[in-house]
Amino acid sequence: MQATANSEPLSYRVDDACRALGIGRTTLYGLIACGQLKAIKIAGRTLIPRSEIERLVAEAMADA
Repeated sequence: MQATANSEPLSYRVDDACRALGIGRTTLYGLIACGQLKAIKIAGRTLIPRSEIERLVAEAMADA
């Protein structure tokens, strides 16, 4: 993972995104499949941008 100057990664691998969100892989891939979470592919790896994780959490908090 590439980190910014403040040590926060720009994107997360699937397992790291799951840990950050507190969800399982199946749920994460389900969110991607239904368009609620955007993922990118780089060099054959699925990565979740940090901004997408932050957006998903912010939307969930607003709906709560």
